[in-house]
Amino acid sequence: MEMAIDTPSPSPSASSAAVGRQTRAAESVRLEHQLVRVPLEALKSTVRTNHRLAEKEIAAVLSSAAVAPGGSGDAAVDNLTSLVSRLHGLKRKMEEGARAEELQVQKCRARLNRLASASTGDDTEWEDLRLKRILVDYMLRMSYYDTAAKLTETSGIQDLVDIDVFLDAKRVIDSLQNKEIAPALAWCAENRSRLKKSKSKLEFFLRLQEFVELVKAKNFMHAIAYARKYLAPWGATHMKELQRVTATLVFRSSTNCAPYKVLFEQNQWDCLVDQFKQEFYKLYGMTLEPLLNIYMQAGLTALKTPFCIDGNCPKEDPLSLPGFRKLAEPLPFSKQHHSKLVCYITKELMDTENPPLVFPNGYVYSTKALDEMAKKNGGKVTCPRTGDVCNFTDLVKAYIS
Repeated sequence: MEMAIDTPSPSPSASSAAVGRQTRAAESVRLEHQLVRVPLEALKSTVRTNHRLAEKEIAAVLSSAAVAPGGSGDAAVDNLTSLVSRLHGLKRKMEEGARAEELQVQKCRARLNRLASASTGDDTEWEDLRLKRILVDYMLRMSYYDTAAKLTETSGIQDLVDIDVFLDAKRVIDSLQNKEIAPALAWCAENRSRLKKSKSKLEFFLRLQEFVELVKAKNFMHAIAYARKYLAPWGATHMKELQRVTATLVFRSSTNCAPYKVLFEQNQWDCLVDQFKQEFYKLYGMTLEPLLNIYMQAGLTALKTPFCIDGNCPKEDPLSLPGFRKLAEPLPFSKQHHSKLVCYITKELMDTENPPLVFPNGYVYSTKALDEMAKKNGGKVTCPRTGDVCNFTDLVKAYIS
């Protein structure tokens, strides 16, 4: 005899929660693609660097080994000893590179597992860790490296953030702030193929700034030689910029001519720092704006109205704060199909079930708030904005169309 076993079907609430988790997982993949993209790009960069290093060292060793022995036995022994030492050095470097690659593979694996848990994990824990990752991302972009490292350590999210990548960028940023070009040029050389693919102008502007610094130091002959060697190859695509910069040989740093005076100002270095950051974000597939700004702007878009921008919004509105208002400047106004009236006293929505009542002075509050006030004050109600007092029966009901 066969027996049928009824399997209990999932409750509606459980099904709803599962659907919610799946939706959240899909949204996370779209909004936070850099979570996986950054370690993947770092891994590819490390593999390329190790490959170039191995090719260079092996070619040098083979070249040395191919030299026909023409000296004494001691010279041959010294040559072989040098080759062995060089091969040991190469082995050590390759082992270090392999360890670096393994760490980056571990990060990729941890982040993929994190995304996989989005549809099955605990909602509160998921949101808490995402908020911490977003805060660390913001701190790193704003150069709060120590604070970001502390939050990362206390939260145990070392594999989910990119502190090491930002620290590499910090070395270049610090050098530019100290008016040193060499580290930035080395970074461009290391990533030349990818920068060329994205049509980056960073290396060109770095070369221009180095030329301007030579002119500022009155080292004119060196500046001309530098322009012939490093700037001339850019002439086919950037002739206008080249003509403007080379004219500084005539106008010099003491000029009052605005188009050329600006080339000698300090903010040119600040522009280089900003441009490097933009190229750095693009190279690693990061968003150009901090994730924190993107999420906050998404919320502010729903709150921004012409009423808020006029400076008349209540203090409870986030847009009453200058920082939020500046963040909302480039955002469009929220599209409201129907007006919504919120009671000044209770902060509750005024609708047909809680209709608005109008004071003789024109101010409007909800029936619920004024009814409670009248019961406590013997039928009297007071306008909280002006202090005017009247009978509850003097209020006029307003209708929302």
